[in-house]
Amino acid sequence: MLQAVMTAPGRIEIREVPEPEAGKEQVLIKIKRIGVCGSDIHVYHGKHPFTTYPVVQGHEVSGQVLGVGPDVSGIREGDKVTIQPQVVCGKCFACRHHQYHICDELKVMGFQTAGMASELFAVDAERVLTLPEKISYDQGAMVEPLAVGVHALQRGGEVHGKKILILGAGPIGNLTAQAAKGLGADMVMITDISAYRLDTAAECGIDHCINTATDDLGARIADAFGPDRADLTLECVGINETMDQAVHCARKGTDIIVVGVFQEKATVDLGLVQDRELRLIGTLMYQKSDFLAAIELIEKGKIRLDPLISNHFDFKDYAAAYEYIETNRDKCLKVIIKGAGWRYGDNSSND
Repeated sequence: MLQAVMTAPGRIEIREVPEPEAGKEQVLIKIKRIGVCGSDIHVYHGKHPFTTYPVVQGHEVSGQVLGVGPDVSGIREGDKVTIQPQVVCGKCFACRHHQYHICDELKVMGFQTAGMASELFAVDAERVLTLPEKISYDQGAMVEPLAVGVHALQRGGEVHGKKILILGAGPIGNLTAQAAKGLGADMVMITDISAYRLDTAAECGIDHCINTATDDLGARIADAFGPDRADLTLECVGINETMDQAVHCARKGTDIIVVGVFQEKATVDLGLVQDRELRLIGTLMYQKSDFLAAIELIEKGKIRLDPLISNHFDFKDYAAAYEYIETNRDKCLKVIIKGAGWRYGDNSSND
């Protein structure tokens, strides 16, 4: 089968490798779609601190089941599925207390262990979630980033009826904002300095889309939310500027959820955090319940995914997909790579 291997920063090779087989408790999946995310790009640039080369990427995926192991139940050949890309120990404190997503030995497929950038992929059945037939393979590959947003929001408690501020309108910020709307938030504001990303957020139904390069954020928050401002703030960029905005604009006694991945050590005004009794809450990945909630939001039509998809690339053009992202940063949100599994069966009308 074909497999995309990143052999070094900026170098991707398509190789022919042996086909995997499903173990007793595993599922063999024909990969249909692979989403490229910001963390993948960090690896491409050689700037991911926890990834070594060579590495097979791919952690935002959808596919079709080709076979199941003898000890697998609830999943059948032909099912449309997505994969929760975590490998955990099952023994540490976090795993024993239903927090496996922060396992002490956590490995993520595509970073610390092999990802799904292959025609076929064998994976433990407990990491496989079936998708409703009405959800397309494109949509299925975006369940994972949407689950990031769902989990982040729930770190701040009940979403329904709240006024929510989201800093950063990239794919994660956009999907977090949409998830907030879908989960019943009263009003959602999203910010960015990219007119394209803000226009996309508006197309996706976000109530207030604010360009902080030209607008006074504090004034716009007061105009939209009133004197009580936002009930919950989520930082979805991972830079000091937006973290500073989050701390300065938060209402006293409220939560700030740190979603963005910081490449460098952040500088936070802890004096202001203390004075206002703010709570800074980290969020990492997701659990199965977040995937299920994300799938339900898509199935119910509460999430618009098509506006986020900037382009598609064939599997053999894996490297070209990264080059496209590099040269179209200002107008690129989500690039989808089509799986090369056509050699392993039919291409459905919903492919």
